[in-house]
Amino acid sequence: MTSRPPSATDGGRPGSAVYPTSPLGVSEAGIATGREVAWEPLVDYRRNGISETTIHGAVAWASGGEIVHSFGGNVLCYGRSMMKPLTMKIFAADLEDLDWSARAISVASHNGDTEHVAAAQSILAEQEWGLMQTPLDVPLVQFGRQVRRPRRWYHCCSGEHAAILRGCRIKGWDRVGYTLPQHPMFRAYLDVLRRTLGPDWEPARVARDGCGLPTASNTVDELARLYAALAAQRDEDWIWEAMTRNPDLIGGFNRLDSTILKAGEGSVVAKEGADGLLGLSVVHPDYPDGLGIVIKIAHGWNPQATWYIARACLGVLGFDLRNPYPLHRQKAFIVPGVVPPDRLEALEQIPTWDEWDPDDDRWYYKWERYIE
Repeated sequence: MTSRPPSATDGGRPGSAVYPTSPLGVSEAGIATGREVAWEPLVDYRRNGISETTIHGAVAWASGGEIVHSFGGNVLCYGRSMMKPLTMKIFAADLEDLDWSARAISVASHNGDTEHVAAAQSILAEQEWGLMQTPLDVPLVQFGRQVRRPRRWYHCCSGEHAAILRGCRIKGWDRVGYTLPQHPMFRAYLDVLRRTLGPDWEPARVARDGCGLPTASNTVDELARLYAALAAQRDEDWIWEAMTRNPDLIGGFNRLDSTILKAGEGSVVAKEGADGLLGLSVVHPDYPDGLGIVIKIAHGWNPQATWYIARACLGVLGFDLRNPYPLHRQKAFIVPGVVPPDRLEALEQIPTWDEWDPDDDRWYYKWERYIE
């Protein structure tokens, strides 16, 4: 057996301590890995009655600071882009002079369309654009002629970065290093979370997000409580109105959160988050203290499966979200545990297919008759 050549990740070499020590992973006390989480099935895809694919995950419902329903375990994860409405609470008073499009793009994970880029660029003076540290990227979803030259403005988080830079200037914070966890912005963000989670709350881990900003770890239950607070506090600032006024700026064409915002007609705020997260903040008479619902897909982002689950959760609350585009030769079926037990009867009335869906997973005749 030939020996492996030296590697910079080998123990004892400079910087090697940042790498994992084993490809099998190391368990740490208080931090469950995906192998240890009690994930539950949320939706399964069946071909002529047989399950071919099962999507696992976790769902939490919260209201008034309490968990009213939990399914799939209180998973620890990173909130990532789902937390943009909370991040902007740091700068809500400072950014009130922005128009509604600019406010909406500040909490968006946008597709990178022309209107998205224009709204993000309007937040900063052109001479400030060089301060923005979003990674170079191409539009998240492209139509027609494809963009091949990466730009920072195409990144889905460019509106948030531009708003943070503008807010830092107004607050007198140094804009150099605004993406670092020691910057005043991140400390202020943790304080926003503590308003709901308690003054002694601390994140178990802080990681670097895909856009370069720090992202704190939260449990799914904590995320649901935070989204319940968004609904309860919706009149305290412009964030709720900016999102419901401009749903297509929050995500874009056929994006799940944009579609939910339209279906909610001002009573639902929705925000996608990598990896595999959807947050729903709901105004509903049965939950006078606000309702937060968070869906976490175990294997990561899956808009089709998440869409079915979101439709089920919103449907039992009286909101009519359309089905996603049909599956190819399969049908989707919701696991009852995604909604509280007292709403199962309503769940039975929400089909996961439409009249125009082809029934391509079987033949239209009794083929057994022709087998001897």
